[in-house]
Amino acid sequence: MTHLQDAKATVQAHYAALASATPDTVEGILGARMADTAQWRGFHPFNEQTGPKGAAEAFWAPYLRAMSRVQRREDVFFAGENSVGDGIWTASMGHLLGLFDQPFLGIAPTRRITMLRYCEFNRVEDGQIVETAFYCDLLHLMGQAGIRPLPTQTAAELVQPGPMTHDGLLYAPQDPSAGAQTLDLINAMIGAINHANAAAKPLAPSEELAQHWHDDMLWWGPTGIGATFTIDRYIEQHQRPFRTQTADREFYGHICRMAEGNYGGFFGYPNLSVVPVGNYMGLPATGTRAPMRVIDIYRRDGDKLAENWIFIDMLHFLKTQGLDVLARLEEVGA
Repeated sequence: MTHLQDAKATVQAHYAALASATPDTVEGILGARMADTAQWRGFHPFNEQTGPKGAAEAFWAPYLRAMSRVQRREDVFFAGENSVGDGIWTASMGHLLGLFDQPFLGIAPTRRITMLRYCEFNRVEDGQIVETAFYCDLLHLMGQAGIRPLPTQTAAELVQPGPMTHDGLLYAPQDPSAGAQTLDLINAMIGAINHANAAAKPLAPSEELAQHWHDDMLWWGPTGIGATFTIDRYIEQHQRPFRTQTADREFYGHICRMAEGNYGGFFGYPNLSVVPVGNYMGLPATGTRAPMRVIDIYRRDGDKLAENWIFIDMLHFLKTQGLDVLARLEEVGA
């Protein structure tokens, strides 16, 4: 538990220092607690970078040039030992709030509050961050600037809140047995999905989900899919479109999967790939396999899961299907 608390302290100090960063100082601030050889994974167009210099040049400096008075509004923070790989990791989820005052990724500034939905995993060794996955919902940011490259989604698009219970910031030590229960439940839920994909006669979707989810589950999906509430609406607004409009799903596993207290999550790069067979997110069938880089964060309530926040690299997914959203923005001068 001491190691978990040490990792939390390192990352929280890292975030506190970033709060005062500028485009010119951010590389040095990152470098105070991030190894020169650290592996940094981001969504398209940031992709894979190395060390503070790579992370600063790809994401942080451009973001800080575009956004003024940035605040980290953190809703979930926890740490754990990686159950599928190496090391101790932290997970942070929430929004980066700023005033959108300069162009970013070809998006014209609005001079209004803009909230960038993010989730970040960090692996900590000997007081340094040696590996990062920083995933953010860029389509949601575009929507706040009036740009919607996809048709109306099946579920709701909105600024997503943190946990209903307001207890997601696990800065203090937690009971290890609670985290073990959360991780066991996440693993069982993953097993049910794998069984449904493989079985000749799987359970009905409502029966499958009821094994591990409360009926009033909240599924906070990424822009392009949206958020949905209750098992029945989740099936209607996400699961059925996904399972019927994509095929040949191939799972690659996770780089990190962990839990602490009532919270847990995982990420992959990519986690899986699918072949769209027509109309998924309004796209035609291409026959081209599309990878999905995903983070999932979960809240457990008793013996079932209650909330799930999902981050998917939609720009990368769309680009593999022939829709380069950022290139299109450049063409139209958004």
